Amino acid sequence: MQRRIKHYLSGIVLLLLIVAGTNIAHAQNAGDLKFNEILVLNDSNSVDDFGMHTAWIEIFNSAYNTVNIGGCYLTDDLSNPTKYWIPTGDPITKISSRNYIVFWADDKPTRGIFHLNFDLNKSRTIALFDANGKTLIDKVEIPFEHKPDVTYGRPDNESTKWVYLEKSTPGANNDYTKKKSAGESFVEIDPYGIGMTMIAMMVVFSALAVLYLIYKTSGHFFIKRGALAIKSGSEISKVSTKHGAEEMSGEVNAAIAMALYLYQNELHDYENTVLTINKVSRNYSPWSSKIYTLRKSPR
Repeated sequence: MQRRIKHYLSGIVLLLLIVAGTNIAHAQNAGDLKFNEILVLNDSNSVDDFGMHTAWIEIFNSAYNTVNIGGCYLTDDLSNPTKYWIPTGDPITKISSRNYIVFWADDKPTRGIFHLNFDLNKSRTIALFDANGKTLIDKVEIPFEHKPDVTYGRPDNESTKWVYLEKSTPGANNDYTKKKSAGESFVEIDPYGIGMTMIAMMVVFSALAVLYLIYKTSGHFFIKRGALAIKSGSEISKVSTKHGAEEMSGEVNAAIAMALYLYQNELHDYENTVLTINKVSRNYSPWSSKIYTLRKSPR
């Protein structure tokens, strides 16, 4: 049994290690990155960290874990996929889950990591390549007509089509409309709560069924262990009897029980180191009698 438990524990530890390794590898997967919004003509839109109005490119991390874009390449020329290398080793290149990062296409890379070495004035395509410089992660075809301060992007994070957006949202979700909460949607589907009641009852009964199976299985296990213990005890007693060991009779057991009872209930003097001497007063003592010291008169 102990060997089986050790095998189970080893399997659980191995599974946890595999899951952890998978999460670590997936956390660095740049394939979850995609272009989300671009602005070519920036007249009075967002400004960069130098206070300049320049074109910008927004990238979205569609994964539910952090992805580091450091080491990847951005380009506006597919024949030169390694045109701008995003430096590594900087924590600001890490994009958290379902979050965004913005690069400024101002052709001034000396201003920082997020300033590219090309602009979008004459660009027709922008692309993102993996760290090997060969694997294409995502690309966008830039339309010929550009409207000042009007961005071109996805209507929402899950959309595959690109349109001109009504509102510019660098570093944020493009879909800014009000969404119904899960509770509101459920109320529309189940206005009287019948479905919720059925779901709650199913959950309760399922939990009770699971507990019943657990207790039943564990009960069989402990009953089996107890039966084995009783069987082993009877075998030991048989072996001892076989080798000449005599069983104690009922009288002997009763005497032992009585002795234990008397021992536990009898009052004892626990001052075993104290010697007590009681004076015994006697009116007559043969040792002090004078009759034994007198001689009889001779006849």
